[in-house]
Amino acid sequence: MATIKGQVVSGESPVEFAHVILKGTQTGTVADEKGDYQMIKVPAGTYSVEAVAMGYHRTEQTITVQGNETVILNFTLEENSATLGEVVISGTMKEVSKLESPVPVEVYSPAFFKANPTPSIFESLQNVNGVRPQLNCNVCNTGDIHINGLEGPYTMVLIDGMPIVSGLSTVYGLTGIPQSLIERMEIVKGPASTLYGSEAVGGLVNIITKKPSSAPLVSADVFATSWAEVNTDLGVRYDLGKKISSLLGINYFNYQNPIDNNKDGFTDVTLQNRISIFNKFNIDREDGRVFSLAGRYVYEDRWGGEMDWTKEFRGGDEIYGESIYTSRWETFGIYQLPTEEYVNFQFSANGHNQNSVYGSTSYIADQYIVFGQLTWNKILGAHDVLTGLAYRYTYYDDNTPATASADASNSKNEPSVTHLPGLFVQDEIKLSEQNKLLLGARYDYNSVHGSILSPRINYKWSSVNKKNVLRVSAGNGYRVANVFTEDHAALTGARTVEFEGELRPETSWNGNINFVKKIYTSSGLFIGLDASVFYTYFTNQILPDYESDPNKIIYSNLDGSSVSQGVSFNVDMAWESGLKIIAGGTLMDVSVEENGEKFRQLLTERFQGVWSVGYSFDKLGLVVDYTGNLYGPMRLPLLGDLDNRSEYSPWWSIQNIQLTKILGDKWEVYGGVKNLLNFTPPANSIARSFDPFDEDVVFDGNGQVVPTPNNPNALTFDPSYVYAPNQGIRGFLGARFTFR
Repeated sequence: MATIKGQVVSGESPVEFAHVILKGTQTGTVADEKGDYQMIKVPAGTYSVEAVAMGYHRTEQTITVQGNETVILNFTLEENSATLGEVVISGTMKEVSKLESPVPVEVYSPAFFKANPTPSIFESLQNVNGVRPQLNCNVCNTGDIHINGLEGPYTMVLIDGMPIVSGLSTVYGLTGIPQSLIERMEIVKGPASTLYGSEAVGGLVNIITKKPSSAPLVSADVFATSWAEVNTDLGVRYDLGKKISSLLGINYFNYQNPIDNNKDGFTDVTLQNRISIFNKFNIDREDGRVFSLAGRYVYEDRWGGEMDWTKEFRGGDEIYGESIYTSRWETFGIYQLPTEEYVNFQFSANGHNQNSVYGSTSYIADQYIVFGQLTWNKILGAHDVLTGLAYRYTYYDDNTPATASADASNSKNEPSVTHLPGLFVQDEIKLSEQNKLLLGARYDYNSVHGSILSPRINYKWSSVNKKNVLRVSAGNGYRVANVFTEDHAALTGARTVEFEGELRPETSWNGNINFVKKIYTSSGLFIGLDASVFYTYFTNQILPDYESDPNKIIYSNLDGSSVSQGVSFNVDMAWESGLKIIAGGTLMDVSVEENGEKFRQLLTERFQGVWSVGYSFDKLGLVVDYTGNLYGPMRLPLLGDLDNRSEYSPWWSIQNIQLTKILGDKWEVYGGVKNLLNFTPPANSIARSFDPFDEDVVFDGNGQVVPTPNNPNALTFDPSYVYAPNQGIRGFLGARFTFR
């Protein structure tokens, strides 16, 4: 019997825990943390020996062994950028391996999202555990991202680490990002205000775009659905001279086919015409210093409403429609200063112009944000110190009471202008090879609300073989709310908006325990386990009150507290045969306590489950993907005691299946079915859809609805009773082209 041994490396670094397998046999082994492996008692013969590791292209060699000899067989693996990346920046604002990060960061690659192609980042997050894209309006289909049950405004969305998506774009900023340009997506659950300031209370989503130098020369992805939706993504890499490389991306989405399958007289899905243009430049500099600059422009025209609505009825009270014109530009970049110290200047600016009508109510708003940040990173012995200065300027003006003059005699608006300088520092302390401690704090001065301090502490322990990692974190978050820019339920329907007192900044305290375990078997099976326990306590929380008065949405700081707590579990399994399973579940309790009464938060599920199952038939060049999610009941906003709609949503699930045929190294053709179970909410989700201007609704002297024979349930027109998409089953077909 022979012995085969050697080392698995990538470049000059060992590849830890790589699988080395004799193909066609049951013989295999796992390399140690130094990349060394050994297989004993190998019968004489000729074998194909394969080395496989997560994040690398598999490599195969042929070898012949005889008798009792020992054969040295080394492998060199190349990194595979299409698999889950191991470098993250979101947790600590600097590049670090995912394994070494003291902050738990989830990383999702383009391959994950290709299993269920969607026309926007917003929809693609439906298969991420603990993250839910929540629709807020049955008519205009606007929505936001919930993390661990917390409302969308608590989620910060970054592009290349820059706070681009905020304020007005909280609702629309996740549409129109060309997915062909996305390198990976990083998600941090829990407050990140210490590094990122306001809006990062519940967590953050950081969209990392590709570097022009590593992107394909040309990439294209086009698909259409049986509902006549068409989505196109195009990416082109080009050079401007010898020192400037550039990446151009274009996204175009069009849907102009009104459908009313539930027969309520309204469009089931908002019609949209959207184009987004993205360009990123990388400039080569001496000593490899970083300088990148990017820009994006988005224009969208969307409408939903009664089936016979046309633009001539826009803003009128004859036929109800919600029409939104959005024009948005962004620019952002990073410049490493020409100093011996590692100092970066990050900057961004964006302008968002919105012209929208909700029936006969208009909402016209302009927002401009300028952001600059200077960071310095220094390693001092066991201390890895990052400190920074930040400044954010926000200008906001609209035609709502939010910017109305306090002087009744003054008819002019008083736009909101906010200055937000800040200072932050963090120290990542290497206590030993297995233990790290991160301490951080941020001080911000809001020109409207004054001083705000956000501390945090993180601890990481890993086993000697790095197969087990424990992370414990605690921290503080804060948010300054702007109701009209973040919650368009305040504008749609017949309810009026009311504010009780001046809205103060919200604050939260969070604790999180995360444990990760990696299991490698000799048969080539990889199992990754990821479990978390989380707890967030809010004071001064601002929640929309739909229940005190069915005719109003009342906003005020909570006179009490609210809690989001729960457990989350993910499993990632990959077999040598080509079968991959990613699944997860989150069990949570999001509750509010006020005036001695405790109740569940509206539109928040107790349980969420997600899965993605894929199998590759390598010989056929065929991949099968089955994805889905499952949600538990949510408490819904009723219009009063007489409202005959259910107080809770049912258990519901959206499931999809896809087949992908690989044609050479340039083409892929794919197709499948979305929403296999054809689940849609009940047809009466929009209250009194037949009377959107409340012409036959009777009110008493206090503005309360009076039950009448024509309105026995005392309802008004209301599209805020929404928990799931109205779009039913549909087929899709698409093609991808990649030229390197």
